[in-house]
Amino acid sequence: MDWREYWNGPHSIYANERHRMLHFDLIARDIARLIPSRDAHVLDYGCGEADTATALAARCGKLYLFDTADTVRARLQQKHAGDSKIVVLDEAALEGVADESLDFIIVNSVLQYLTQTELVAILDFAREKLKSGGTLALGDVIPDDANAVADTNALLSFAFHGGFLTAAFKSLVKTALSDYRKLRETLGLSRYSEAQMLGVLTENGFTAHRAQNNIGHNQGRMLFLASPVALDATPV
Repeated sequence: MDWREYWNGPHSIYANERHRMLHFDLIARDIARLIPSRDAHVLDYGCGEADTATALAARCGKLYLFDTADTVRARLQQKHAGDSKIVVLDEAALEGVADESLDFIIVNSVLQYLTQTELVAILDFAREKLKSGGTLALGDVIPDDANAVADTNALLSFAFHGGFLTAAFKSLVKTALSDYRKLRETLGLSRYSEAQMLGVLTENGFTAHRAQNNIGHNQGRMLFLASPVALDATPV
């Protein structure tokens, strides 16, 4: 099993329904603050279940959702079939998005499951599809010196303030015995220092900086905001 197969199958990463609700509400509010305008065309790349897609769509002109997991896309298509502002893309439709048509691309809590080669492919895609002045947001990037203890502490703090601490403790025990933990140990998670991520972005045609705050509850992780570098005019 690899990460793609894992997310395509049945899984549960939330302590309970309250955890899930608070998680998606916080993610949606953080992403909404980054959307540049009410008429922006936005792509949520690696969107997962996207429970608050309707709320995000209300903050932009068009919201495109893409996830590599077939089962996730099928659920999203069924859920948002009647919403003209939300478009669920498969891989072929994703490639068919017009060049320089997007104002904002969010890739949140995805990079840890990708190789650097896969990351560069996303950067190539974003550079083609973003408008001049558009923004690529890479959220929840794991620092190279992070560890599972830091993630655990961030979750427990979130759970304490969110009122699901007991459920969070039970969830940690369940996770320790789950396929997720086994995959994390065998496949690992991709990690980057701030300098490494800025270097990768610069080398692949972006100007970028690390934002002050990450998306979501885990402020031990990083958010990077990047824009394609404008190509110099071809000399006459």
